[in-house]
Amino acid sequence: MSPFTVDGERLPPGKFIDPQVTAKGEQRASVGLTRLDTLWFATGTLCNLACANCYIESSPTNDALVYMAASDVTRFLDEIADRDVREIGFTGGEPFMNPEIITMIEHALSRGHEVLVLSNAMKPMRRHEADLLRLRETYGDKLTVRVSIDHHRQDVHEAERGPNSWAPMLEGMRWLSANGFSLAAAGRSLAGETQEQARNAYRLLFEAEGIAIDAFDSARLVLFPEMDAEADIAEITTGCWDILGKSPDEVMCATQRMVVHRKGEPAPRVVACTLLPYDPGFDLGDTVAEADREVPLNHPHCARFCVLGGASCSA
Repeated sequence: MSPFTVDGERLPPGKFIDPQVTAKGEQRASVGLTRLDTLWFATGTLCNLACANCYIESSPTNDALVYMAASDVTRFLDEIADRDVREIGFTGGEPFMNPEIITMIEHALSRGHEVLVLSNAMKPMRRHEADLLRLRETYGDKLTVRVSIDHHRQDVHEAERGPNSWAPMLEGMRWLSANGFSLAAAGRSLAGETQEQARNAYRLLFEAEGIAIDAFDSARLVLFPEMDAEADIAEITTGCWDILGKSPDEVMCATQRMVVHRKGEPAPRVVACTLLPYDPGFDLGDTVAEADREVPLNHPHCARFCVLGGASCSA
């Protein structure tokens, strides 16, 4: 067993407490912003679904992150205008529930950014079909919609996302594919299933449904590791980079930041990570410039998702 793997145990007390030092007294690894490649906007936590293991706790009633305002998106786009940011991402909740989502997408596209929108492709997205077709006609593949499909089997998908969530999701994906959108999908890597097995099963599903996604293209089908903040995982120290043969520049927070507007706060804030919108240890300030600093890897998600999982939310 790898020294970084913990088998089935719960996270013991003392881990991921001190941002500088691990429970064993070793220097915790941190990651600096090498370049800002992707700036994310959390459009709000309201969602038409209440998934069983949503890391951001989205639901039809949770407004812990309030709807992002288009004026705030514009303010941050103004701030990064001279930073050569490639991509703007919109996540939720369900982004298409935000009443200003089309305006926000269009503002980002009109400035030359690529735009990635994470969606469940269900009714909230379908209400914007005319505007989406207009954006695709104007900006082509600069706009990508990535659809969350938790598994290639309906029963596993609906165990996570709820009954009657499978067919509308596939219908939305078929609509996007038939209309020539740049389309991607995001699923989960489940225990006992190899990447090759999972990708081949997704391939068969996409072919059967007439959905134009290459399941063996890791940018078009992203398979994320399972996320459980309470499950034990090794803390990442400065010595781990050499042991793992990795660089801190490969980790998501080396190239990405996210803007969130937490309920009760007067204005949006910039956080280090799309996975940790609430944790005060990952709140980096009011501006992107202020957020240009080292991020201690002081959360189980840092190890499980980014360093050991090798995953990234960006395209």
